[in-house]
Amino acid sequence: MKNCITQGLPVPEDLISNLQESSDLKGKPGELKRRLKEDGYLFLRGVIDRDEVLTARAEIFERLANVGEIKQPSWEGFFTGRSDRKETAGDLGAFWQSVCEGPALRQVTHGPHLRAVMAEVLGDPARPQDYLFLRPSPVGRATPLHYDYPFFARGSDRIHTAWLALGDVPVTDGPLLVIEGSNHFTDLIEPATAVDYDSKDSPAVSVMDSPISLAQSRGTRLLTANFEPGDLAVFGMTTLHGTLDNHSSFGRIRLSCDIRFQPMADEMDKRYFGPNPKGSTGIGYGELNGAKPLTEPWHTR
Repeated sequence: MKNCITQGLPVPEDLISNLQESSDLKGKPGELKRRLKEDGYLFLRGVIDRDEVLTARAEIFERLANVGEIKQPSWEGFFTGRSDRKETAGDLGAFWQSVCEGPALRQVTHGPHLRAVMAEVLGDPARPQDYLFLRPSPVGRATPLHYDYPFFARGSDRIHTAWLALGDVPVTDGPLLVIEGSNHFTDLIEPATAVDYDSKDSPAVSVMDSPISLAQSRGTRLLTANFEPGDLAVFGMTTLHGTLDNHSSFGRIRLSCDIRFQPMADEMDKRYFGPNPKGSTGIGYGELNGAKPLTEPWHTR
């Protein structure tokens, strides 16, 4: 696999490969659960109707075009390199919550199709968290390696992340990156599961090793894919993941979202449910990188 970059460095071709597709296992819940347990993830193509996804994409990017961040036609997702968000949007957290609660987006993330898929994966009726992690990633950005557990250490012990592509996300645009076999790295998982992240004073949860050096030292590979609209990756709280760098030659923003699902009957972490969920640190949607103008650097948690 070529044209993959992480932390500004090209990934050697022998260290990177495609995520294993599991679309052929849909309708076989036992096989899905077995592969999820073994590999730590599932990769399912075309889970959500392409037109529904592109409608949600257009809804999001039009909101960002209205604050000067996206060129027209907005659905293409090309960054202007500027932002009027602070001057025109008012409270940034409230603005971002309103984007994340757009009706077309919620039809995709909380609608019947994704719920049905996640119910099959979990083996029980599935409940999505109300709090949505929407991620527009400009050129030069990437999500560092981390385990999700510290952010979701309360409530259900069967929370799973649904990582959904909201448009084409080729390897040049910074798609999901999974470390092969990382759901069995007990030396990294044990300290991660000792953290309950609830403030900026909580221990850092990102894995500081570069993806390349980590793969080399452990004799493993980086796994990714050329995502298309509606493609889905599902993984548990102890699968090490991040993204490749977005180095789109067109200046295109990578748009994806994370939705956390759990069995309907399980205990809920109140931080992520309700009409105004507070999120990890208690300040709501304002804590997310997406709430910042696209011109500002991301924080690392």
